[in-house]
Amino acid sequence: MVEYGDRLVSVAFIFPGQGSQAPGMLHHLLDHPAVVRTLDEISDVLHSDVRSIDTEQDLEFTLDAQLALFAAGVATARALMGQNIYPAAVSGLSVGAFAAAVTAGVLQLRDGIELVSLRARQMANLFPTGYGLSAIVGLDECQVTKIVQATTTERAPVFVGNINAPRQIVIAGANVAMDRVLKEARRQGASKAVRLHVSVPSHCPLLQPVADLLARRISAMSLSPPQAVYVGNVNGRPLRTKELVANDLVNNIAHGVRWNDATTVLQELGCNLFLEMPPGHTLSDLARQNLRGVRSIPVEASVLPRILRVAQQEEANT
Repeated sequence: MVEYGDRLVSVAFIFPGQGSQAPGMLHHLLDHPAVVRTLDEISDVLHSDVRSIDTEQDLEFTLDAQLALFAAGVATARALMGQNIYPAAVSGLSVGAFAAAVTAGVLQLRDGIELVSLRARQMANLFPTGYGLSAIVGLDECQVTKIVQATTTERAPVFVGNINAPRQIVIAGANVAMDRVLKEARRQGASKAVRLHVSVPSHCPLLQPVADLLARRISAMSLSPPQAVYVGNVNGRPLRTKELVANDLVNNIAHGVRWNDATTVLQELGCNLFLEMPPGHTLSDLARQNLRGVRSIPVEASVLPRILRVAQQEEANT
């Protein structure tokens, strides 16, 4: 185990990114006072009820999807901490990183809402049509990189984006270029090569203007040192200063997310219990497939008693 302050690292909170949103997600969170307080606080900042944006129609929009994910992540994390389950480490995929930073105490909730809103609006405005993300399963990073490099052009760019697992790679760019990459990936033996339901080319250099705006805005905010180890997106490394966390939040939109590296680092730090904030179970599935000896549980209302029992067992084992 690894000491962080006077605690042993054991529990990690992990926060999903865009694509995991689901209709009704904000109405099926843990039944806990901290959830109600957090959603009310977010609603006050937005000047509208955040619970109203989790309809199927609303979640089609990048802004509503990202705000809903942020709200679900922070509210659930606060509920767990209200039950004395504290993370010694946190990590979030893409927009999930902002909920992770709030949970770690680096960002104030109000500032997190502002940054997520700015990020989502600029993403949607920059590439309203013709671009997006695709997933390739069954080929490794080197194989996908070679296909991408042979396909990309100035008029129709495509980039390697997220490395979610050793053989689960996300690409970003122009739809026409991604279609060519997916066709070639299937020819080379990919078991799955599909477009994702995301209309923005996240995590590639096309989004550098968004990163520049975020950098200017976050520089004016009051940040605090992380109270838990924050594992970053861009390099998949533990970041222990507010400056490094801020850089990761700013830059993850214009760089690929090394999620597989991040979860490997969480395990190396000593985390043996991952709690995945809602909605969904994608990150837990990845952890179970790629990390031996780690338990990962999606946090749903029905499994809270189990989470409490498992957390108590982990604490007893340390």
